Amino acid sequence: MKKLLVPVDFSKDSMNAFDHALFIANKANADLRFIHVRKSKDYDEPFVLKGTESTYGKTVVNFCDQILEEYKPQYTVAKGKIDYVIAHGKIYKAIIEQAKKDRTDLILMGTHGVSGFEEFWVGSNAYRVVCKAPCPVLTIRHGIRRKKIERILIPIDAFRDTRQKVPFTAELAKLFNTEVHVVDFRSSDRADVKKRLKNYTEQTFQYLKKMGVNAVKGSKKGTSLVDAIISYAVANEIQVISIMSNHRGTPVSLGMSTNAQQLVNHSPIPILSVHPKK
Repeated sequence: MKKLLVPVDFSKDSMNAFDHALFIANKANADLRFIHVRKSKDYDEPFVLKGTESTYGKTVVNFCDQILEEYKPQYTVAKGKIDYVIAHGKIYKAIIEQAKKDRTDLILMGTHGVSGFEEFWVGSNAYRVVCKAPCPVLTIRHGIRRKKIERILIPIDAFRDTRQKVPFTAELAKLFNTEVHVVDFRSSDRADVKKRLKNYTEQTFQYLKKMGVNAVKGSKKGTSLVDAIISYAVANEIQVISIMSNHRGTPVSLGMSTNAQQLVNHSPIPILSVHPKK
């Protein structure tokens, strides 16, 4: 994990995501870049933030410079780079294009942007980035403050690709010397389902042990898998939940599974979404 990207629209949520990214970048010795997307490359509308204690410049460039000046002393990677880019056009497309160009390893972003609204589904730009980004995405819901990453939850389900999230999660766990909880979540007592989940859980557990990651395993049943995952995570003081986005639809119009959407949108804990590979 050598390159992190954070979309910043100057909202509290996006700056909170930037704070998370700075913490991870320092641990991973990674480059850290933030991106602001404006509608037009030809017109830079004067930008004024209300309710801030500091006095910022009136343009987007001035404001980005101010953020860089404020946070650069907290960036401790000796041979790393912290900087920003300003793009234009559709927000989610610009973020994805920048991630591809930079070969970004992880995108971190708030689920809701400058409007501050709360809706049933995740904010549209965050949703599209999670669906189409070329790398894993860590989404941080409104109000979630940065904490030391001591425990990560890997929910195991009956989908064959459920284990594809494990290698990247293991890398993150090793950075923070984190305990990983490998738990299969099910709503059925069917023997074939239980057997498959048990096998997937054991394979994941053994992989983590081989990678030198401290892991524990378990099994939980519930009528709502999303509620069961969140309940377990809260009860066990989990700091990150690692999931598969479980793409559906065509390559042009990819979407997330309903469970993935609900987890990203409602979890009080940051969600790491990893895309399934063909």
